Parts: sequence; structure tokens; C-alpha cells
Amino acid sequence: MSDTYAGAPAKPGTVSARISPVGGLDVLSRNEVARLRGASGSGLHALLRRCALAVLTSGNISDDPRAILEQYPDFDIQVLQQDRGMKIELSNAPAQAFVDGQIIRGINELLVAVVRDIVYVSTQLEQVGFDLDASAALTQSVFEILRNARILKPQVDPNLVVCWGGHSISRQEYDYTKLVGYQLGLRGLDICTGCGPGAMKGPMKGATISHAKQRRRHNRYIGITEPGIIAAESPNPIVNHLVIMPDIEKRLEAFVRLGHGIIVFPGGVGTAEEILYLLGILLHPDNAGTPFPLIFTGPRQSAAYFEQIDRFLRLSLGDEVARHYQIIVDDPETVARTMIKGLEKVRHNRLDTKDAFFFNWALQIPLEFQLPFRPTHEAMRALQIHHERPRHELAADLRRAFSGIVAGNVKEEGVQAIEQHGPFVIDGDADIMRALDKLLQAFVEQHRMKLPGGTAYEPCYRVLNA
Repeated sequence: MSDTYAGAPAKPGTVSARISPVGGLDVLSRNEVARLRGASGSGLHALLRRCALAVLTSGNISDDPRAILEQYPDFDIQVLQQDRGMKIELSNAPAQAFVDGQIIRGINELLVAVVRDIVYVSTQLEQVGFDLDASAALTQSVFEILRNARILKPQVDPNLVVCWGGHSISRQEYDYTKLVGYQLGLRGLDICTGCGPGAMKGPMKGATISHAKQRRRHNRYIGITEPGIIAAESPNPIVNHLVIMPDIEKRLEAFVRLGHGIIVFPGGVGTAEEILYLLGILLHPDNAGTPFPLIFTGPRQSAAYFEQIDRFLRLSLGDEVARHYQIIVDDPETVARTMIKGLEKVRHNRLDTKDAFFFNWALQIPLEFQLPFRPTHEAMRALQIHHERPRHELAADLRRAFSGIVAGNVKEEGVQAIEQHGPFVIDGDADIMRALDKLLQAFVEQHRMKLPGGTAYEPCYRVLNA
């Protein structure tokens, strides 16, 4: 699986090895290998290095996007095409990814997923020339990436539950996510999350136990991430299918196209972004009547959190928004039973509309939810957060506001922008701004913005009219 190679000796705490990939990566062309090595000037090598290091430090608890690179400044990865197949050469890789000189198989598989997705997006989607300003083409690109990753499973009834929630949550909240995952697993459901720690790991961990009790094999623990966030949320060890989407918008679309229902646990701005993304889509007139089970849940200690989320959503988007979700507090079994009922409605709807079980083609996702949003200071200030806008359009800009804060908190580009130009400024109708500021302050007080430890959280945003 791995062997040492003749080269510079690894530094203390690191390993240098040549890896035989496992997990279904096809052979690469000379052009693809050259792009990954940086010989073509594509810049892919830096992306490959950053994502590979995140995988090799799976289980890392830091959410500083630069901390891992600073810890392993001499790490390098090269992809080699040889007569007998492909090899991955690692220099000064984290020793935690190896046991007795052999790379851990699960990490090997995730490393292959990194190479696979970076190669596919750069050489297939970009060079084929999709019209990435057209909604149908953007959806097709999401489908192509998931199909290439072999995630889409035909002839399987709807059983994939997406779990959203924060990476920085309390111990009681984390334990609760495991209990919900356990109940989902008992009922034969698979789990998809953002692949990181906290509420992204707990449901998978709970489901592994119940899947084992039910003697259920071929379980899917899918982690969907994107390059800007993987370094801050390294894949947790349970993920057995990793997909790296090109940007946050395609990541979010992958969740709602692939998943059959969604459970939201307590979280911070990233979780709020996800909620607004889905609700904005469900509020679009073209999706009226489309079943999509959405449950907000947490332990008793988190009841106030969901009350505050509910108040913010009703104030900004109107009371009608609440018909698209259910809030269930401190009852994992009811959560699972409610999801099962929701999935049965999804199944009947897909049969009636002749839509695929494995990819939700029928859901209409407006272009404003698909186009990548680059959270510059100008773009954040230009957001139109006003009541008179159509609700799905207002939800789209609210989603962008939270996306910008996520970038300022944990994405390297966003962190650098804040260091250079100060906090992002967010403006809009006074009542929404007051509610937004109150919600964000609660996230800060509850330590939902950053993982505990290190320096105190310094807001990367400033809300006007609050």
C-alpha cells in the first residue's frame, strides 16, 4: 500500500512514502499529471497540496485554515504516472496518517478522492466548456461531479439523510447528534454531512453502531466539502465517500439534489447559510408542493437556539416560511420516525413525477442560488436585504451574508481580506439588521463562531442599522 522512497529523509513527526492508490481512481493522462504537478501553470498543485494535507490530518480539531500548512510547511504531494499504474508520492506527510509505515486505508481512499475530484473538475468540466452562467448547465456540472465520484446509486429507495450543523458545538449537542444518527441507522438510513467534526461527525458515529446492530453492510457515510473550507474542517474518520465540489454553491446544490431529507442540528453562521439556501429554494413558486422533509432538532439545552432561529426566519421571510420545517426538541426517536414518513412522501412524489431517486432533477434552483458568490467588501456591502423583495430573492442575499461571514471566519481568502481591509459591512432594513445582529451575537456568546481555545473571537463583520 505504501513504501518509503529514496529522497530527503522525513522530518520528525512526518513520513515520506510512495502510495499505491486504492478506491477506484482511473489512470491519468500525461496532461492531467502535468497539471497536478503545476507544470502547466494551472495552479492546481497548491490546491492539491492543501486538500491532501487536510485529509492526511483527518480528525484535526483546529478551524484555522492556515494552521495546518504552518504546522507542515515542508509537506508536498506529487502524482506519478508509471508503467504499472499511478503512484502518489508524499514528502513530510503527517505521521498520524500512517501505522507502522503503512498509510491507513481510509485515508488512502480519501486521498484518492481528492486527486479524482481536482483532476475531474479541472480537466473535464472546465475544458468541456459548460455554460456556467446557465442554470441547467450548472446543475449538470453538479451531476457530472457526483457521477464521476460514483456517489449516485440507482435502484435504491430514498434513504439518504443530509445532516447539517456546526463544527463548534457543546458536548450535550454532540452526544445528541449521535443519538439521532443511531435512530436513523436503525431504520436503514444512510448519512451525508459536510464531512467535518461536531454535528457533521456525530450522526455518522451514531449510525455506525446501529448499522452494525442491524448487520447492515455497504453503508454510506458521504462527506461533501469544497476547497475553501476543507482545511478548516478536515474530514472526520467515518467518512467513506468524500466529494470535493468546486465551490460552496455547488456543494449546497449537491446536498439538496442528492439528499432525500435534511436534519439541522445547532450550529453557527455556516448552518444558517445552509438553512437559508434550502428555504430560499423551497419558497420559490416553482417548487410549491414539492415534498422535502426538513427537521430542526437538538437537545433540551438547545431549545432557545431554535426559537431564535425560528424568530429570525419568520421576521425576515414571513410566517409562511415555518410550514417548510418542523422543530423537534430532545426526541431522537421522533426525529427518525418523522423523517421516515417524510421520505415516504418523497418516494411517492418521485414515482408520480418520474424523477430519479438518486438525483432530484425536478427541484427548481434559481440561478442566483447557483452562481458563485465571492465575498469581497464591495459585494457584502451591496447585498439587498429588504422586505419588499420576493422572499426567495431575499433569502438568497441573506444566504450570501452568512456565506461572507463564514469566509471571514475560516476561509483563507476571507481571513486575509479582513486582515487587510477590516470587517465586512452588512446593511439593510433596520428590523432585519437588528435581528441579524442579535442572532450573530448569540452565536458569539455560545462559542458557535470558532472552536474553543486560542484567542477570543474577533467579529469579521459589522451590521449597520442594528
